[in-house]
Amino acid sequence: MCRPSATFAVWSSAWLNGTAASDDVLDALQAWGEAHDVVAADPAAADAFDLPLAFHRAATPVQLLLALRTLGATGAELVLPVPGDVRGLGGAGPFAEAGLRCGEAVVLSALGFGLVPEPIAEGLMRWTVYSVGAAVPLEYQSLPDAEHGLTDAIRASAGALQTLDVARDRPGVRAELSAHLRARPQVEWPAGMPGRSLRVLQRAEEISAILAIAEIDDPGGAMSASAANRRAEALRPLAEAVRTARTASVNEAVRVFAEQADRRP
Repeated sequence: MCRPSATFAVWSSAWLNGTAASDDVLDALQAWGEAHDVVAADPAAADAFDLPLAFHRAATPVQLLLALRTLGATGAELVLPVPGDVRGLGGAGPFAEAGLRCGEAVVLSALGFGLVPEPIAEGLMRWTVYSVGAAVPLEYQSLPDAEHGLTDAIRASAGALQTLDVARDRPGVRAELSAHLRARPQVEWPAGMPGRSLRVLQRAEEISAILAIAEIDDPGGAMSASAANRRAEALRPLAEAVRTARTASVNEAVRVFAEQADRRP
């Protein structure tokens, strides 16, 4: 599903560039938990952001936003790491380990810091700020290329599944898909969010829901282990295309908000 890091990256960038209020950012984060707090993972992050270290009393997201503005941040970028692909996390270290464990992170590449959200209790999301040391170079992902890649992956996966004879119809699959999508957090996006980013994000969410259903074993266990493995292999490129589409959509929106601020007199 769309991640807390995506919500924070887009909304904080909109706020930093004058197209959203701080209360709007806080309201958007409510989709991921009733309460959010912030701590620093290391002394450098604690000093730079004026935050308490982990295992001490936590700060609030408002303090985090104010620190971002004080430090001159203009945007934050989304990273969705998976085993074998930790690009954007700045190499081995506590930040990379936390981002990989949680499957997401926010990178403040111009500042040399990163954030990782993690639910720590019912309704409570904790954001931990990590010192990365040096600016983290993020590979540019073209949104049109990501959208085309998603379309190509859908076609390739459908063909592969048909060839493997594992794309059988499931009774009630449409109702199952609708229920799956309704159960996900309902994320709001700021005014001025690029239309193409919204479209690609929505499509990625729909495909992600289909993938989640496809990965569920047959209720009757009719599929053999070898067929299940082949199905997983066939779906892997589609899952990768969804990940790329999400990061490209969010980071394009961040870029657009910064660009709009630069054009203001």
